[in-house]
Amino acid sequence: MRLVKPFRGLRPKRELAERVASPPYDVLSREEALEMARGNECSFLHINKPEIDVDPATDSHDGIVYARGRANLDRFIDSGILLRDEEDCFYVYRQVMGDHVQTGLAAVASLDAYEQGLVKKHELTRPPKVVDRVAHMHALGAQVGPVFVTYHARKSVDELIAETAQGEPEYDFTADDGIRHTFWVVSQAERVLAFQSVLDEMPALYVADGHHRSEAASNLRETLNLFSPRRTGSSPWDWFLVVMFPHDQIKILDYNRVVRDLGGLGAGDFLQKLEQNFELTEVEAGDAKPTEPREFALYLEGRWLRLRPRGAVLASLEEKSASDRLDVALLQDWVFAPLLGIMDQRTDDRVDFVGGIRGLAELERKVDSGAWGAAFAIYPTSMENLMEVADSGGVMPPKSTWFEPKLRSGLVSHVLD
Repeated sequence: MRLVKPFRGLRPKRELAERVASPPYDVLSREEALEMARGNECSFLHINKPEIDVDPATDSHDGIVYARGRANLDRFIDSGILLRDEEDCFYVYRQVMGDHVQTGLAAVASLDAYEQGLVKKHELTRPPKVVDRVAHMHALGAQVGPVFVTYHARKSVDELIAETAQGEPEYDFTADDGIRHTFWVVSQAERVLAFQSVLDEMPALYVADGHHRSEAASNLRETLNLFSPRRTGSSPWDWFLVVMFPHDQIKILDYNRVVRDLGGLGAGDFLQKLEQNFELTEVEAGDAKPTEPREFALYLEGRWLRLRPRGAVLASLEEKSASDRLDVALLQDWVFAPLLGIMDQRTDDRVDFVGGIRGLAELERKVDSGAWGAAFAIYPTSMENLMEVADSGGVMPPKSTWFEPKLRSGLVSHVLD
């Protein structure tokens, strides 16, 4: 089965790319998006965050919001901000964040492959978020937020991407956050066929970031096929927008936790119970960040403690599944559930999540504010861990991975109607 193929992308006029490209819809609040788009009528936030253009009292899931997104998309097309490629293309997309470089390929992936488990998942989705993305895609008649996927690095694919990236880019700019985005269009027929040939040898893809978008694309297809005379698998909505990166180039940051309280325990009692299963060592703030798997850091009452599990904890992991061996699962099973009474991090409002991009200083700030009782820093999940869980059909605990840099929205979209 063909996993991916080229498509006729809808993308910005070259000189407008930097003004158009925006962060993903789900990393900004309504207020942050409004401020970022202020004075920029070309910002893609008008399309992927259209609530910024309606009355602030309007719920962001109101049909008016989705209709405004479609109107804004039509405006972008009618005014020539966005143009549609005449032929099916692949697109090479490079991001540079400090000394980290990742170069991937934008394409559309098969929803048949997704539903048959050849585009592998590792997270559960929340129905309200899926419903929101279905409504957004349906109203726009387009997929405007790419799904971040990965694959086991393959020399044949990576060499073609590297060769393409030696040519003159279509877009090349550095965003306000210091991340450089460079984009090449692969439109020459022979080159497109060369890419397709090596991509057809690929056995599977893995969803890294974008489970709600991929699930929404699948759900929307079911709806649209009700109005299609026959299913051929070749309709635009049988495919979904992805950017695929080799696994050895992807950077996963830590995804840390803050807890509201200690479950009724005083700090001394909590540490005493914790010490039954973990070795505790006080460390300076500059040395607190975990440096290896199975190492944690706790910030409590103005000081950092390093936590290393004792032998009984480690022995218990030997018989567990790939997902249950993850550090985030270990923390849940041995600290959050038994000591803090937090049974489900997905739904318990006594826990919140802080992406590693904010650093340990953000954990200190939250706890020192008095709004949170303690913070836990975790060593990042590896790509090998993610793929092992996905290959086994498992589900990772909530908020196990934080990917940086984030893909910019608006550089290329996939039109459905």
